[in-house]
Amino acid sequence: MGWQGAVVGALGYAQYKQQGAAGKYNQAVANRNAAVAEQEAAQIEKQLEFDLVRFDQQFSKFQGETKVALAMSGVERSGSGLRALRYNAEQSEIEKNIMDYNAKIGQSRKFEEANFARIQGNIARQQSRMAQLQTISNTGQSLMSMSGGSSGSGSTGSYGNRGTGMSGYGGGASY
Repeated sequence: MGWQGAVVGALGYAQYKQQGAAGKYNQAVANRNAAVAEQEAAQIEKQLEFDLVRFDQQFSKFQGETKVALAMSGVERSGSGLRALRYNAEQSEIEKNIMDYNAKIGQSRKFEEANFARIQGNIARQQSRMAQLQTISNTGQSLMSMSGGSSGSGSTGSYGNRGTGMSGYGGGASY
Protein backbone atom coordinates (compact mmCIF):
# COMPACT_ATOMS: atom_id res chain seq x y z
CA MET A 1 0.00 0.00 0.00
CA GLY A 2 2.73 2.47 0.93
CA TRP A 3 2.60 6.18 1.32
CA GLN A 4 -0.26 6.56 -1.17
CA GLY A 5 -2.50 4.54 1.14
CA ALA A 6 -1.49 6.68 4.06
CA VAL A 7 -2.38 9.82 2.09
CA VAL A 8 -5.74 8.36 1.03
CA GLY A 9 -6.45 7.34 4.63
CA ALA A 10 -5.47 10.76 6.00
CA LEU A 11 -7.57 12.59 3.41
CA GLY A 12 -10.54 10.32 4.08
CA TYR A 13 -10.22 10.93 7.81
CA ALA A 14 -9.95 14.70 7.31
CA GLN A 15 -13.05 14.67 5.10
CA TYR A 16 -14.90 12.55 7.67
CA LYS A 17 -14.07 15.02 10.46
CA GLN A 18 -14.99 18.01 8.29
CA GLN A 19 -18.37 16.53 7.40
CA GLY A 20 -19.09 15.88 11.08
CA ALA A 21 -18.12 19.44 12.00
CA ALA A 22 -20.30 20.86 9.22
CA GLY A 23 -23.28 18.81 10.39
CA LYS A 24 -22.83 19.91 14.00
CA TYR A 25 -22.48 23.54 12.91
CA ASN A 26 -25.62 23.43 10.75
CA GLN A 27 -27.54 21.80 13.59
CA ALA A 28 -26.31 24.46 16.02
CA VAL A 29 -27.40 27.23 13.63
CA ALA A 30 -30.84 25.67 13.30
CA ASN A 31 -31.15 25.29 17.08
CA ARG A 32 -30.17 28.96 17.48
CA ASN A 33 -32.85 29.94 14.95
CA ALA A 34 -35.35 27.90 16.96
CA ALA A 35 -34.37 29.68 20.17
CA VAL A 36 -34.74 33.07 18.46
CA ALA A 37 -38.22 32.12 17.20
CA GLU A 38 -39.24 31.07 20.71
CA GLN A 39 -37.96 34.38 22.09
CA GLU A 40 -40.00 36.19 19.46
CA ALA A 41 -43.07 34.23 20.57
CA ALA A 42 -42.47 35.35 24.16
CA GLN A 43 -42.04 38.91 22.93
CA ILE A 44 -45.41 38.74 21.16
CA GLU A 45 -47.01 37.83 24.51
CA LYS A 46 -45.31 40.75 26.27
CA GLN A 47 -46.35 43.10 23.47
CA LEU A 48 -49.95 41.91 23.82
CA GLU A 49 -49.90 42.64 27.55
CA PHE A 50 -48.53 46.11 26.88
CA ASP A 51 -51.05 46.79 24.10
CA LEU A 52 -53.98 45.65 26.27
CA VAL A 53 -52.96 47.94 29.14
CA ARG A 54 -52.58 50.84 26.72
CA PHE A 55 -55.90 50.03 25.06
CA ASP A 56 -57.66 49.92 28.44
CA GLN A 57 -56.19 53.32 29.31
CA GLN A 58 -57.34 54.81 26.02
CA PHE A 59 -60.75 53.17 26.36
CA SER A 60 -61.20 54.51 29.90
CA LYS A 61 -60.31 57.98 28.65
CA PHE A 62 -62.76 57.61 25.75
CA GLN A 63 -65.56 56.37 28.03
CA GLY A 64 -64.90 59.28 30.40
CA GLU A 65 -65.12 61.75 27.53
CA THR A 66 -68.33 60.09 26.36
CA LYS A 67 -69.86 60.35 29.84
CA VAL A 68 -68.88 64.01 30.07
CA ALA A 69 -70.28 64.69 26.61
CA LEU A 70 -73.55 62.95 27.51
CA ALA A 71 -73.79 64.89 30.77
CA MET A 72 -73.02 68.19 29.03
CA SER A 73 -75.75 67.59 26.49
CA GLY A 74 -78.26 66.82 29.18
CA VAL A 75 -78.72 63.15 28.26
CA GLU A 76 -79.41 60.89 31.20
CA ARG A 77 -77.56 57.63 31.76
CA SER A 78 -80.55 55.68 30.68
CA GLY A 79 -81.94 54.94 27.27
CA SER A 80 -79.74 56.01 24.35
CA GLY A 81 -76.91 57.29 26.57
CA LEU A 82 -76.66 53.99 28.38
CA ARG A 83 -76.87 52.11 25.09
CA ALA A 84 -73.96 54.16 23.72
CA LEU A 85 -71.79 53.37 26.75
CA ARG A 86 -72.72 49.68 26.60
CA TYR A 87 -71.98 49.53 22.87
CA ASN A 88 -68.56 51.09 23.47
CA ALA A 89 -67.82 48.55 26.20
CA GLU A 90 -68.88 45.65 23.96
CA GLN A 91 -66.72 46.94 21.11
CA SER A 92 -63.84 47.28 23.55
CA GLU A 93 -64.11 43.61 24.54
CA ILE A 94 -64.35 42.54 20.90
CA GLU A 95 -61.24 44.57 20.07
CA LYS A 96 -59.32 43.05 23.00
CA ASN A 97 -60.37 39.56 21.90
CA ILE A 98 -59.13 40.27 18.38
CA MET A 99 -55.82 41.51 19.75
CA ASP A 100 -55.49 38.37 21.88
CA TYR A 101 -56.39 36.11 18.95
CA ASN A 102 -53.87 37.76 16.64
CA ALA A 103 -51.16 37.48 19.28
CA LYS A 104 -51.88 33.77 19.77
CA ILE A 105 -51.73 33.20 16.01
CA GLY A 106 -48.39 35.02 15.88
CA GLN A 107 -47.07 32.93 18.77
CA SER A 108 -48.22 29.70 17.13
CA ARG A 109 -46.41 30.65 13.94
CA LYS A 110 -43.22 31.38 15.88
CA PHE A 111 -43.43 28.08 17.76
CA GLU A 112 -43.99 26.26 14.46
CA GLU A 113 -41.02 28.11 13.00
CA ALA A 114 -38.93 26.97 15.99
CA ASN A 115 -40.03 23.35 15.54
CA PHE A 116 -39.26 23.47 11.82
CA ALA A 117 -35.80 24.93 12.51
CA ARG A 118 -35.05 22.07 14.91
CA ILE A 119 -36.22 19.54 12.34
CA GLN A 120 -33.96 21.16 9.75
CA GLY A 121 -31.08 20.94 12.20
CA ASN A 122 -31.70 17.25 12.80
CA ILE A 123 -31.89 16.64 9.06
CA ALA A 124 -28.60 18.51 8.52
CA ARG A 125 -26.96 16.38 11.21
CA GLN A 126 -28.29 13.16 9.68
CA GLN A 127 -27.12 14.23 6.22
CA SER A 128 -23.63 14.82 7.59
CA ARG A 129 -23.66 11.36 9.17
CA MET A 130 -24.68 9.84 5.85
CA ALA A 131 -21.89 11.74 4.13
CA GLN A 132 -19.46 10.46 6.76
CA LEU A 133 -20.55 6.87 6.11
CA GLN A 134 -20.11 7.42 2.38
CA THR A 135 -16.63 8.81 3.00
CA ILE A 136 -15.69 5.80 5.11
CA SER A 137 -16.99 3.48 2.40
CA ASN A 138 -15.19 5.31 -0.41
CA THR A 139 -11.95 5.51 1.54
CA GLY A 140 -12.14 1.82 2.34
CA GLN A 141 -12.73 0.94 -1.31
CA SER A 142 -9.80 3.09 -2.37
CA LEU A 143 -7.52 1.44 0.17
CA MET A 144 -8.69 -2.02 -0.86
CA SER A 145 -8.06 -1.33 -4.54
CA MET A 146 -4.59 0.02 -3.72
CA SER A 147 -3.68 -3.13 -1.75
CA GLY A 148 -4.28 -5.45 -4.66
CA GLY A 149 -8.03 -5.81 -4.90
CA SER A 150 -10.55 -7.86 -3.03
CA SER A 151 -9.84 -11.09 -1.15
CA GLY A 152 -11.53 -13.25 -3.81
CA SER A 153 -9.59 -12.16 -6.89
CA GLY A 154 -6.87 -14.47 -8.17
CA SER A 155 -7.98 -17.39 -6.00
CA THR A 156 -9.02 -20.61 -7.69
CA GLY A 157 -9.86 -22.77 -4.72
CA SER A 158 -7.91 -25.44 -2.86
CA TYR A 159 -7.51 -27.81 -5.84
CA GLY A 160 -6.35 -25.35 -8.42
CA ASN A 161 -7.77 -24.80 -11.84
CA ARG A 162 -6.21 -26.59 -14.78
CA GLY A 163 -8.74 -25.73 -17.41
CA THR A 164 -11.65 -27.93 -16.41
CA GLY A 165 -12.45 -26.56 -12.99
CA MET A 166 -12.75 -30.19 -11.86
CA SER A 167 -9.11 -31.27 -11.86
CA GLY A 168 -8.97 -32.08 -8.18
CA TYR A 169 -11.86 -34.52 -8.44
CA GLY A 170 -10.45 -37.36 -10.49
CA GLY A 171 -10.39 -35.90 -13.98
CA GLY A 172 -14.02 -35.15 -14.58
CA ALA A 173 -17.17 -37.13 -15.07
CA SER A 174 -17.34 -40.37 -17.06
CA TYR A 175 -20.45 -41.55 -18.89
